[in-house]
Amino acid sequence: MKTKEEQTMAVTIKDVAAAAGVSPSTVSRTCKDSPSISRETKERVRRIMAQLGYVPNFETEPVEAFSKTIGIILPSSQRDVYENAFHLEIIRGIGQFCNQRRYVNTVITGQDDAEVLDAIQSMVSNSQEDGFILLYSKKNCPVASYLRNEGLLHVIVGKAVQSANQTIYIDNDNALAGEEATDYLYELGHRRIAYFGVSNAMLFSAERKRGYQMSLLKHGITPREEDCVEINSLNDSYEDALETLLTSADRPTAVLISDDILAVVLEQFCGKLGFSIPKDLSIISFNNSLFSRITSPRLTTIDVNPYQLGMEAASQTINHIENPNLLATKIIVPHQLIPPRKLLPSSEDLTETDTTVPLHTVNGRVCLSFPVIPWCYSKMCFKYSIKIGQILKPAP
Repeated sequence: MKTKEEQTMAVTIKDVAAAAGVSPSTVSRTCKDSPSISRETKERVRRIMAQLGYVPNFETEPVEAFSKTIGIILPSSQRDVYENAFHLEIIRGIGQFCNQRRYVNTVITGQDDAEVLDAIQSMVSNSQEDGFILLYSKKNCPVASYLRNEGLLHVIVGKAVQSANQTIYIDNDNALAGEEATDYLYELGHRRIAYFGVSNAMLFSAERKRGYQMSLLKHGITPREEDCVEINSLNDSYEDALETLLTSADRPTAVLISDDILAVVLEQFCGKLGFSIPKDLSIISFNNSLFSRITSPRLTTIDVNPYQLGMEAASQTINHIENPNLLATKIIVPHQLIPPRKLLPSSEDLTETDTTVPLHTVNGRVCLSFPVIPWCYSKMCFKYSIKIGQILKPAP
């Protein structure tokens, strides 16, 4: 007759995992009562353990060593992601908060979703993480599906695609931001406004485009797909589509862009076409990153506060690690339009209007500024207050 120990050894962690419909790593973390596993999953796994007579060995797996580590998951990318200051600023916010609470971070990267997923699964199997922060949200994401199906504690920076009521996420109101940015261009007199962004598979871009379309409809303008250029990455071919858009007979006078990096790309491309920004084309983008501040002229941009996104994501992750019974939370971080200078109005819409634009010239070149500066410090400057398209009188 077999001893109790011999009977227990006959049941492996893989047997429990198969019967419970989870991974062996989830069984291991359930045995340690890890807060990263949902209560429902723990109950199901423990029920199967009892039925099979499985008894874990805790001697070689101390719980304390794994209680203060958070994995930060970047979007899969060959290169683009690692050059994007937006993600670095989020990580700075996460790191700042985690340092205060004495949590350690691990950054998870990969060239494709399979590589990222493999890295996560390896960490989970070794109980190296107590929670994860996913720095993106996209449709049909295998990484998010894995975290959700395994019952692993995770926070999404972005809008939840599935199980929104059970998912912790931190986001901006990207649709509202896209709408307000387009409204801003409309109020400057632009009527032909195009959109340049990354694939709609990324939820932030899809929402910003939706806001752009909402604004056009609100102002009685029918959105046109031919006015939208979308790419998956900078490795995609986009020059032909942009040239067709910008050299058409009824070309746009302004473009809403989903990201500062793409705004720099467009600005450089306009230079090749002989266009001057903002004289020939006004652009407004998102993120208020370093790219928006080093371009000439500086970009008008929507600041989505990535540092605060990171701080909030870390705060919620740690709160749920330390209080596993908390309900899923959703936090919307406010955005802000950062206009370094007034954009020029559309040349085809220069009509009588009460809107005033600060304008002055230095050495014969037009200077625009925002917010309104009532004087210029240059002795060579003549400053005028104008209606759009019509100089009224020299400013005092």
